[in-house]
Amino acid sequence: MNSTQQWQSVTWFDVDEHQAGQRIDNFLFTRLKGVPKSRIYRLIREGQVRVNKKRVKAETRLEIGDQVRVAPIRYEQKDESAVPVSDSVAQSLLSRVVYEDEGLLVVNKPSGIAVHGGSGVAYGLIEALRAATGKKYLELIHRIDRDTSGLVMISKKRSTLKLLQDLLREHKIQKTYAAIVKGQVSLDQQLIDAPLFRYELANGERRVRVSKEGKPSKTEWNVVERFKAATLVHASPLSGRTHQIRVHGLSIGHPLIGDDKYGHSTAYVGPEARRLCLHAMRLQIPGYPTIEAPMPEDMQQVLNELRKQK
Repeated sequence: MNSTQQWQSVTWFDVDEHQAGQRIDNFLFTRLKGVPKSRIYRLIREGQVRVNKKRVKAETRLEIGDQVRVAPIRYEQKDESAVPVSDSVAQSLLSRVVYEDEGLLVVNKPSGIAVHGGSGVAYGLIEALRAATGKKYLELIHRIDRDTSGLVMISKKRSTLKLLQDLLREHKIQKTYAAIVKGQVSLDQQLIDAPLFRYELANGERRVRVSKEGKPSKTEWNVVERFKAATLVHASPLSGRTHQIRVHGLSIGHPLIGDDKYGHSTAYVGPEARRLCLHAMRLQIPGYPTIEAPMPEDMQQVLNELRKQK
């Protein structure tokens, strides 16, 4: 159902202590109700969103006292209840909840589902969970790539959102990923320290490369099992850059199996994968029990095939 457009004039928002630390995109998602996420990202890219009169990027963090200005928006508002989530999808996602308390929900996201809608995606994990649970307040605390499976933290309370985003910013939450990479990694343990620079292709797709112009980025790698053609590693990013584990692996000659964006030229003679072999397997959050998600069946199948090649 269409309704009257609500954002046809300049809109101002003041940032208080409950919103400090949020990314500007997440901040706007909760305030510009009915505006498609793809449209919000476009407004940010085009400089139609200003913080303290300055242009910002989607990942810009807000501070107490910031003034956010949004230019007039022309759009066709849609009823949020129209999110096309089937009962089977809703029940499947609810069955993937691995931890829940009064403020935090942690879901074992399958590969292939975006964490939020936009950019041609009708809906993502967060919209589907809102529809499945009927809860009006559910917000992403962080993100993982669409092709990555595993643990995603979702807040049920504003106080939890702020607390955990503060812990993330202070690098006090340890995230561990299982990755299957091409070739035999020689070192049992290593710290990959390489700055990462994000850019866009002509079609708008995001890409990342190692560059002196990039932001400082570090990833700890620990070898778990070596195969004839590949290696299973546990990777812990010490910074939260886009495609960090994927590009750091590529930078040392070991791109991830199943990666459709990076490492195509790296030789590989093992079993092919229908997905990116990257899984967010463990979260260690101060004050919470360790939260884990088992290896998904499709990645386990790749490991089983690799073991046969030994």
